[in-house]
Amino acid sequence: MPRTPVDADGHRGQRPQDGTAAGLSPSDAGAPAGTAAQSPHEVAAPRWLDADELAAWLANSAIMISLPAALDARMQRESQLTFFEYMVLSVLSEEPERTMQMSGLAARTSSSLSRLSHVVARLENRGLLTRSRIPGAGRRTNTTLTESGYDVVAAAAPGHVAAVREYLIDQVLPDDLSALRRIGTAVEAAIKRGEASTASVVHAR
Repeated sequence: MPRTPVDADGHRGQRPQDGTAAGLSPSDAGAPAGTAAQSPHEVAAPRWLDADELAAWLANSAIMISLPAALDARMQRESQLTFFEYMVLSVLSEEPERTMQMSGLAARTSSSLSRLSHVVARLENRGLLTRSRIPGAGRRTNTTLTESGYDVVAAAAPGHVAAVREYLIDQVLPDDLSALRRIGTAVEAAIKRGEASTASVVHAR
């Protein structure tokens, strides 16, 4: 059962009984539609999801949770790589000289530098890639795919493509592929805007 937030005094709040935790508006969930007037110091009212929006969100939530897990389990079973490890090796395999700066690799794999550093260290210990400092100011690092790393990702690629087709591509109509690409691009752009906005606020402090 989901836990409810704890307030500043350590008291746990009541779980909503009207269904609003699922994203439905209070009126859709059966709660009274009327609310008291909002004071200038109160947070703006949530933009609750209507029934169609909620259905779309829940369907995509299932994809976001179950698809990476399925790909990860299959990748580890067939290639002894996690899905994220495969993505790191795959991106490097397509780069000139199979080399990329860590910051760029993090962006291409939609990862934080912290998470990427841990995974890169693990792959380096397996001899699948190497790291080297970039001369000059700053702490910049290149990551290079080794011959062994290339052999591993090349061997894993057919199984990965088969899984992607089985779980996603072959399950949608051809006309839906362009919609999938558009949706993914729009969501990624929104996330990056949010990250940039957060970073600017932090730097301003």
